[in-house]
Amino acid sequence: MRLPYAGLAVLCLIWGLSIPATKFGVMAMPAILLATLRYAAAAPFFAVLAWRGPRPAWRDLVRLAVLGVIGIDVGQVAQALGVARTPASVATVLSSTIPILVAALAAWRLRQPLRMIHIVGLLMAATGVGVIAFARGGTAGVGLVGVVLMLLSALAVAIYYVLAAEMAGRLPAASIAAWSSLFGAVPLVMALPWLGDPAPTAIGIASVLYLGLLVTVAGVWIWFVVLRHVPARIAAGTQYVQPVIGVAASALLLGDRLGTGFYAGAVLVLAGIALTARRGRSG
Repeated sequence: MRLPYAGLAVLCLIWGLSIPATKFGVMAMPAILLATLRYAAAAPFFAVLAWRGPRPAWRDLVRLAVLGVIGIDVGQVAQALGVARTPASVATVLSSTIPILVAALAAWRLRQPLRMIHIVGLLMAATGVGVIAFARGGTAGVGLVGVVLMLLSALAVAIYYVLAAEMAGRLPAASIAAWSSLFGAVPLVMALPWLGDPAPTAIGIASVLYLGLLVTVAGVWIWFVVLRHVPARIAAGTQYVQPVIGVAASALLLGDRLGTGFYAGAVLVLAGIALTARRGRSG
């Protein structure tokens, strides 16, 4: 049974490199165009997945459409725009706040308990984000607009996950991912003629294919396969590895200049994630 764990390791690498890949993409084309082409490439595969799965009721289709707008049209577009305005290392750490926001939203929407240790983790991570956002001198190219866009993306994706969890009792997770992705891709693909000539470059094409086929399609497929064989708590623990991979790759491939403010903030964010993921005790 080592194969699922090997798949999990591959998934860590694929998703950990998603922000650096996005950074390369927005260097080659406008951010919105990158997000559009990413889901245009992924849409045919999700169409097959949706066709093979159960047909949702009309009420669920409406909810899946809302999920697609929130998770893709807001979440992924905001992420692409945010990555274009921040160093990839900073964007990676800011995107790692998603599980923290999921914990906070789940406490409200799903009535899941949020204990004192979780609250401390949330506050610690929020402090880390503030340190990164307002760091001076060492972290080059950090702008408030980019930080806000990355946090908006993280919030939208967290809302997507929590609302999707509500539907998991009625529909398989794969169907939720497929239908919501298709609904989210439709507005982007329809806007494609007005987004200008992509003027394809090798880097741009590689970024689109990596994000569309590996991160979005293969990543989702591997995730669902892994969850059949690996405990969810272990699979979720990969969230600690992905930012490390992303930051290391950004420093190596993109030459991000990172100062003490970034590292201090990153430590606070990751420590906050670790505390938020703990079960804790009552009180």
